[in-house]
Amino acid sequence: MNFFTLMSRKKPDIEGLAARKDIAGLVKALQYNDIDVQSRIATILGSLGTEATDKLLLALKKKDKNILLGIIEALTEIKDPRAVPALIKTLKDKSSEVRWEAAIALGEIGDPQAIEPLVHALKDHDKYVRYGAAFALTKIGWKPADDEQKAFYFAGMQEWKAVELIGKSAIPALSHILNDRDSNVRQKAIEILGEIGDPDATPLLIRSLGDANSEVRWKAVLSSPRCGIRLLHLPRGLSRRPKMTKNPLIAGVLNFMIPGMGYAYIGKWWGLMIYEVDIAATIWIFKLWGDTNAYETLFPIYLLLAFHAYYITTKMPEPPI
Repeated sequence: MNFFTLMSRKKPDIEGLAARKDIAGLVKALQYNDIDVQSRIATILGSLGTEATDKLLLALKKKDKNILLGIIEALTEIKDPRAVPALIKTLKDKSSEVRWEAAIALGEIGDPQAIEPLVHALKDHDKYVRYGAAFALTKIGWKPADDEQKAFYFAGMQEWKAVELIGKSAIPALSHILNDRDSNVRQKAIEILGEIGDPDATPLLIRSLGDANSEVRWKAVLSSPRCGIRLLHLPRGLSRRPKMTKNPLIAGVLNFMIPGMGYAYIGKWWGLMIYEVDIAATIWIFKLWGDTNAYETLFPIYLLLAFHAYYITTKMPEPPI
């Protein structure tokens, strides 16, 4: 633990920093791990107005998420149009929370130059960022140019019935949100594809049959016939799903090196019991027979346990669809 980490735990003198208008100090204090303190600092920075904008924009280059969130909150309060280009760049930050807050900030500032980047953010892989972008576009007064843009907008707002009513033109938006990390969102997209019932959704549904989430796969099975996919083709698609099977070689090696751990690896409850018995028996054998005889006795037993773990792992059934 370094000196800076120790110092950062000390609660900052917020009022003193505010009285001195120490913007750099307030920005640094955003690292203090307390939401109430961070919010208070962001509010103070925002109250300093446009005179704080330049220093806040300079600090926006920092990598600390807590600092970035506080700075964006302050810039939102200030509403200085000079912050718009930097906030647009922040829409590409690796943190979804930072991207989400940047989208909200752009909506609050309301500068039209943010429209195109926010429209692009409707295709973000994170549902929160998409929601923030859609909300921001509403604040700015943006209107979708066509049905495809409407679908991206309504998907961002999570207005699923509106997406469904758009029909075939919603397929590109639904295709995109099938990449969302939230399985509930992917399920909803597949349900809507089934309701639309267009054959153009076939590749998306076939791909979803191989989804890592079992509920998503089941939704894809139910929606597929509505889009003209024959039931005969579904098992092949499901066969491409990720299979969380155990590796026989790993089970064997573990059982040889640490008897019982190979069984524990494949989920056998008695693996831990064998491990405890082995520890006690090994200590007893070494004391009773000495090192050489103990190794000669234990080696074939460990080898047998390794082969057994390997064998039963190869016979384990595939996980359910």
